[in-house]
Amino acid sequence: MLPVAIEVVSEAVRSAQSAGWALAHGLSAMTTAQVAELLDVPTDHVRVRLSAPVKRGEWVSPARGLWVPVRPEYRATGGPPGVELIDDLARHFAIPYYVGWLSAASRWGAAHHAPQVFQVAAGGRIANRTVGRVRFEFNRRERVGQVPTVPVRTYGGDVPFSTPAVTALDVATDIDLAGGLDNMANVVIDLVNEAGLTAGDVADSAHWFPVASVRRIGWIIETFTDLDNLEPLRQAAQPDSVAPSLLHPALPRRGHTDPTWGLVINKEVEPDT
Repeated sequence: MLPVAIEVVSEAVRSAQSAGWALAHGLSAMTTAQVAELLDVPTDHVRVRLSAPVKRGEWVSPARGLWVPVRPEYRATGGPPGVELIDDLARHFAIPYYVGWLSAASRWGAAHHAPQVFQVAAGGRIANRTVGRVRFEFNRRERVGQVPTVPVRTYGGDVPFSTPAVTALDVATDIDLAGGLDNMANVVIDLVNEAGLTAGDVADSAHWFPVASVRRIGWIIETFTDLDNLEPLRQAAQPDSVAPSLLHPALPRRGHTDPTWGLVINKEVEPDT
């Protein structure tokens, strides 16, 4: 929020220096009403007054009614990185969220390639959008606000990222969002080797996810890593309780069934690691 008293400066300087003023006062974002108060203009004049600063890369507007001042080091790239925009954007729409899938995997050192989109689990409906060079992909999930997250400090505040276990379960649930089965396996393997993911970690968060996701993770960990003590994960996978799941959910039910995990191996997996 704006402070009670706004520094009085000439109108021309006020527009030209508005982003610097906001940054100097620790504001990571402002509403149209707040900017109008700062510039001492009607709200419907804000877009015109900020048109020149926007062209210079000093402001971006990731949503109607929301303005983000851009720090100098990000002006050449069209705006801040996604992690510095997402909290203000989600609060503007009043939705719970967390950063997940490949974006979270990258945070935990488990992405072989930089994600092409910034993937967010949202507890409400919000349209995908591009801000500068960042393409936001919002995926609505009912479990947002329940699954474990880890706060990551950013310029604008703490941003919740899915834990390594929830990241593994997310990519195993949404293979398309993970870049395919092979890349999903890469992420799970790297979460074990680089982030210290354990079978117990996955088992503790498994009840928020389909049993098929747990089975995929268990099979990948047993097949491609040296991780020991998989019994907690086997119990969470419930291999004898329901019909076998598919390793790749979009392919036909063919291939052999791994009885340890209750999983039909209907596609060959070729991870990079």
